[in-house]
Amino acid sequence: MKLNDINLRDPYILPFDGKYYLYGSRGFHYTGFDVYVSEDMENWTGPNSVLEFQEGFWGDRDYWAPEVYAYNGKFVMFASFKGENLCRGTQALIADSPEGPFTPLGNGALTPRDWECLDGTLYIEDGEPYMVFCHEWAQIVNGTVCRIKLSKDLKERISEPEVLWSAKEAYCFNDSDEQRFVTDGPFLLKIEDELICIWSTLCNGSYMELISRSDNGRIDGKWSIDNKALFTEDGGHGMIFKSFDGKYKFTYHSPNKKEEERPCIVDISLCDLKENDKK
Repeated sequence: MKLNDINLRDPYILPFDGKYYLYGSRGFHYTGFDVYVSEDMENWTGPNSVLEFQEGFWGDRDYWAPEVYAYNGKFVMFASFKGENLCRGTQALIADSPEGPFTPLGNGALTPRDWECLDGTLYIEDGEPYMVFCHEWAQIVNGTVCRIKLSKDLKERISEPEVLWSAKEAYCFNDSDEQRFVTDGPFLLKIEDELICIWSTLCNGSYMELISRSDNGRIDGKWSIDNKALFTEDGGHGMIFKSFDGKYKFTYHSPNKKEEERPCIVDISLCDLKENDKK
């Protein structure tokens, strides 16, 4: 099948051993995750299930935004879940193969149990694992992007959350009458000595992709948001990966409309990600 045949939100692509593995959300109110596999990013096989709800697992609804990483000889998934009378949070899962099956790692969500959180993404700095995630606007109105440090086995967090920035700091809200300030889908990328994070928001009816950057090229730096968006054409929750021929690719879903979402993959130049009109 072609990309346009795939209905998927929050696309994430893992290039591994000559193949591209595409993961994402089935939708807002579904359980389970699938993988699609390709050797050329044009023709895809699947969907093949990599995770389904199992009795005893705390998350019984809203399976969102899986990201999969090769880590210490295994494959680790970070994904968001919600349970009855439980806050939404990001859980780590593990498998022997990028095609699963994935099983829970650790004892529940890595995010604070009394916070509504989503979209945890893994970042390794100096051999130490961190997770960057969103504290959801639905609980605090002005959504934030936060970081925590994780144990090396990824089973637990070993630091308290620190806020990196809030949605209202973005330029697009300066003249907006928005009543909600969304943060979702953070993804970090190191470019030479610069560390950026792409993330999405909704402003004036437009779903868009913004760029934040650290002033010292490290996760503990002071973060600010560029005044120029990366993408504004009704698409977002993106990530960036390098193809096997060395080209950088930007993938995101568009349009941001239920049951019409499609994963998109486009070339991206590092020049597009360099500092531009920073706030």
